[in-house]
Amino acid sequence: MAEKFSLSKFFGMNDEYDDDYAEEPTPTTKSTPTPPTRPNDSRKVVAMRTAKPNASHIAICEPRIYSDAKSIAKQLTNGDAVIVNFARVDEAQAQRIVDFLNGTAYAVGGEIKRIGEQIFLCTPHNFEVSGDVAANLGTQVTQ
Repeated sequence: MAEKFSLSKFFGMNDEYDDDYAEEPTPTTKSTPTPPTRPNDSRKVVAMRTAKPNASHIAICEPRIYSDAKSIAKQLTNGDAVIVNFARVDEAQAQRIVDFLNGTAYAVGGEIKRIGEQIFLCTPHNFEVSGDVAANLGTQVTQ
């Protein structure tokens, strides 16, 4: 008859039963299991964004390249307003990003407004913006 193959014999370990590693008998009563605890328990994680129901969120972005417009558009389509500062982008790239965001704002029923020299506010349909800063941008008080 062929001898039974044992992986532990293959690696030179003994198959004898070791009492140090004996499993404890499971209790017969049904109870809820407690999760194992570790020295650095992962239950101490705190969410960065608080879970406020129906809370509005305004993100501030400073794009550096045209592909950053995609992440700004994603925030806009998720219902967040976005303040975009174009200080670190050349004028041609800024114009392309504004065109892209204008289309995104139109698609979600929102709007885009200029609120500074190089700053725009993109809002989805559930935001209302009052006031007109753009009219005051070109005029300065002189004495």
